[in-house]
Amino acid sequence: MVKELQKTLLSYMQQHQLPEQYLDMVQEYVMQLAGWISQQKGSTTLVVGINGAQGSGKTTLSGVLAIILAQHGYEVAQLSIDDLYLSKVERLNLATNVHALFATRGVPGTHHVQLCLDIIQQFKSGIGFVRVPRFDKGIDDSVPEAAWYTYDLPVDIVLLEGWCVGIPPQQTADLLMPINELEAKEDQEGVWRGFVNHALTHTYQELFQHIDVLVYLQVPSFDSVFLWRQLQEVKLFRNQQGHGDCQKAMTADELQRFIQHYERLSRWAMQTLPLLADVVIALDDSHHISKISYKNTE
Repeated sequence: MVKELQKTLLSYMQQHQLPEQYLDMVQEYVMQLAGWISQQKGSTTLVVGINGAQGSGKTTLSGVLAIILAQHGYEVAQLSIDDLYLSKVERLNLATNVHALFATRGVPGTHHVQLCLDIIQQFKSGIGFVRVPRFDKGIDDSVPEAAWYTYDLPVDIVLLEGWCVGIPPQQTADLLMPINELEAKEDQEGVWRGFVNHALTHTYQELFQHIDVLVYLQVPSFDSVFLWRQLQEVKLFRNQQGHGDCQKAMTADELQRFIQHYERLSRWAMQTLPLLADVVIALDDSHHISKISYKNTE
């Protein structure tokens, strides 16, 4: 690893409070992944989807890949589906008109999917510039357009990351039985999960069709999601301290309920994406990469 790249990565790790061991994983696995991605690059903008459950490290992986690919001479844009959440007011309207659970961000149906499609198409056009929204999880709301990201075009590679990126819809029969306490008590008629699946079946699949290669971060179990998301919550709260309008960190009970919104599709991803993804990154219980598998190369 060249000194300039190592210095940039160490700075990134410090900024995002990553352990020193993360650099070892970068050298052993992520450098190889960046090389593989560069091999997939053709004459048009390459869209790389990155899926992983909450707390799995997909945003960190996206950031590291962007640094490495940039060092190799590529113009890279990072796009998180988390930045395309509906505003708090828009979600409250959805909660009033469809189902109360839509007040909570996260599931399909709570994103500006058409805006994401438009952004991807702008990236692929290679002309002008692209404005990319931002969402502040500390205040659980969108930020003003003046604070959006701007990318000058052309861009070689777009890294589109998010917990539901690339997930296929479920069959209607799969929705009948609640999967956890939240669904059993607060979605007894299945209206919420039915609407989520309908959204996933239509507009989200249209978006996912623009993904050229899909990378999946495979967690060892759903139990890991709670533990890792809890660490993420602590980090989020620590970073938000000093902002008068930030929310308090969620308690363990609040976090448990919050994660249940994501559980159905996270478990569905664990069943389906190892077979559908082009790259599967297996994580162990210590949150370390244990193996990377590339489709059609083993």
